[in-house]
Amino acid sequence: MAIVDLRRCFQLWYAFAVPLLHMSPSVNGCIERERQALLAFKQGLVVDTRSQIVSTWGTSEGQNNDCCRWKGVYCSNQTGQVVELQLGSQSLQGSAMDVWGNMSSLAVLNLTDNQLEGDITNSFSELCSLRSLGLSNNNLSGEFPKFVQILSKCSQKQLEGLYLSNNRLSGEIPESIGQISLLTELSLYGNQLSGRIPASIGQMQSLTRLSLYGNRLSGRIPESIGQMSNLVYINLGKNSLEGVISETHFSKLSKLKYLDLSSNSLVLNFHSDWVPPFQLSVIILWSCKMGPYFPQWLQTQKNYSSLDISNTTISDIIPSWFWGLSRTAVVINLSHNQIRGTFPSSTMEFAFYPKLNFSSNQLEGPIPSFLSKSSSLDLSSNKLSGFISFLCGIKASNLTLLDLSSNLVSEELPDCWTHLENLVVLELCDNGFLGKIPTTLGNLYSLETLKLKRNRFVGELPSSLMNCKHLKVFDVAENQLSGLIPGWLLFELPKLVILILRSNRFYGRIPLQLCNLTHVQILDFSINNISGTIPKCLSNLTALVDKGNSILTITHHYSSDFGNGIFSESYDERATLIWKGMMSEYKSTLGLVKSFHLSSNQLTGEIPKEIIHLGGLVSLNLSRNHLTGQINPDIGKLELLQSLDLSRNQIYGRIPTSLFQIYGLGDLDLSNNNLSGNIPMGSQLQNFDPSAFAENPLLCGLPLQRMCDQEKEKGSVQQTGLGNQDHEGGLVTRGFYISMGLGFAFGFWGVSGTLMFHELARST
Repeated sequence: MAIVDLRRCFQLWYAFAVPLLHMSPSVNGCIERERQALLAFKQGLVVDTRSQIVSTWGTSEGQNNDCCRWKGVYCSNQTGQVVELQLGSQSLQGSAMDVWGNMSSLAVLNLTDNQLEGDITNSFSELCSLRSLGLSNNNLSGEFPKFVQILSKCSQKQLEGLYLSNNRLSGEIPESIGQISLLTELSLYGNQLSGRIPASIGQMQSLTRLSLYGNRLSGRIPESIGQMSNLVYINLGKNSLEGVISETHFSKLSKLKYLDLSSNSLVLNFHSDWVPPFQLSVIILWSCKMGPYFPQWLQTQKNYSSLDISNTTISDIIPSWFWGLSRTAVVINLSHNQIRGTFPSSTMEFAFYPKLNFSSNQLEGPIPSFLSKSSSLDLSSNKLSGFISFLCGIKASNLTLLDLSSNLVSEELPDCWTHLENLVVLELCDNGFLGKIPTTLGNLYSLETLKLKRNRFVGELPSSLMNCKHLKVFDVAENQLSGLIPGWLLFELPKLVILILRSNRFYGRIPLQLCNLTHVQILDFSINNISGTIPKCLSNLTALVDKGNSILTITHHYSSDFGNGIFSESYDERATLIWKGMMSEYKSTLGLVKSFHLSSNQLTGEIPKEIIHLGGLVSLNLSRNHLTGQINPDIGKLELLQSLDLSRNQIYGRIPTSLFQIYGLGDLDLSNNNLSGNIPMGSQLQNFDPSAFAENPLLCGLPLQRMCDQEKEKGSVQQTGLGNQDHEGGLVTRGFYISMGLGFAFGFWGVSGTLMFHELARST
């Protein structure tokens, strides 16, 4: 978006400034009041952010007093007045936005892509010659209606380009916007504009580009927009618009090429025989309501490059004509619908290598080979079956992402991955894949994510995987894999962030190489036959030690070759984790769920004291082992813990009072151990269910019903002196209730905060 604005500003500069100017210094030098205005602008900037251009103003390098010789400043060759300022992408910081009133001949002002601040509503009232105003990608604020009112005083007869996107402008779009009749481009995306789109916008007959994406606009889209016959580009996505979109909204838009109405509450209601007046290149309508039938009007769009109609309530089959529409497509997204039927068996050729997403539908049958000629292929969460040997063909060599998870594919995974050297993400979870993991997966040198969980893979992990040096996510949970946990997995793959071996048949000791995983944030070896002791070098797990700097979303950035150019892509990682005994999928908050799970194994020995150095942990589960020793008295240093499970071990001794310090602890299980003594009073521990402490025969105190001996003695003293309390007894009673109150407060907010976090995580 920012690049588009810069390009448009330059185009307007070229169209309007060049014919009028010779881009040369004025014969008479610049006008003094304009020179002072420019120096005032320079003075208002943060010194360290002055660019090389601005820093030379007023110096010998900048030709001293003649501002027409300053870099980025262009004057009229006839009058000496400043007519253009080109200061885009200069990293300028400051709030000097009230200096432009003395530049009455300024026609082009480009300040895009800086870090300027301040209120713009009173900054441009005297700029009656302004033709292009570029302020996008700053931190500017102000009421947009006031700004338009100021512009309408005089600039409305001249202004042709208005670029204010990605700022903090607020208020409604006023009806007076229609008076700026010569405007060809209006870019307001990424602000805080609210209210309705005024019907007067239809009066802007010269407008070619309208971008209101990412605001807080509501209400219906006015039908008058269909009268704007010069519109080429419309982007109204990511607002709160509602109502029905009909043929009237597009009646005269014969030049339209780009349409984005996504992420609104719009209903697209067209007659089945409607023939649009346009031929779109980009169609982005995700989360609009288009179903239940497949939209017939798409049959008329022969040359689109990008189509996104995901989550649009379509529950139809894909018609045969769809596959012959656009061979030049680079993006096709039909995901998150209820689309039925099968893919065509006939061979189809794409001109490029498109990004294809048909996930989360009801598609069934075999996967056709023509889909492999893509840069990204997501077929997850369908009912697809059959063989995937088509991946062995050379057509698949451009794939960077392949997701076949949650289908019905049940065969041995073909051992022919050598030519897929561009693959970054491979997800084959939740199928019925059999046999051993192919050794040629080790040829995927660019691989960052490998997920094979919930299949029927057997045998040992192939050592060839050590060649995947960029691997960040490795998940083989819930298979039938066996053997020792290989040392190379922990030593040769140092970039691992997520390592999940849960629910397999791995045995033997945990290799000491574990402590080479300085980036690991989620480690799950639970439900195996792992024996021996827990390594003591846990403090080397830097990412789990660090309490801050958690990566909220784990994202992969990579390049895809679509055949007509190389484009930057990103993929947000997701993972299914056991959290408080439940399976939960995390995505946007995945980086916050730092966890260390070794439960349901055969581990012995004491819990290493080094465990308390893992201060970033949110979940620690060592349950169902044969661990002994006492709970570290400094366990309270794990102050970010929200879930702690040490149950079903042979741990003895007292519960440390430092558990008080873990205010966010909402899930605790210490049951089935040999703990003894009082459950510490006056903390949130009394608010947990008694089952959290059950089957510890020597443990006593609330919330258990088993009273400790000293409590029994206090109880009998209070019984005998019920009507004759002395001062000491009164203090004890008050102290008891005070501690209980504090314990409740900490416990309530700890549990509530954890539940709120969990709900957030489950919703992502």
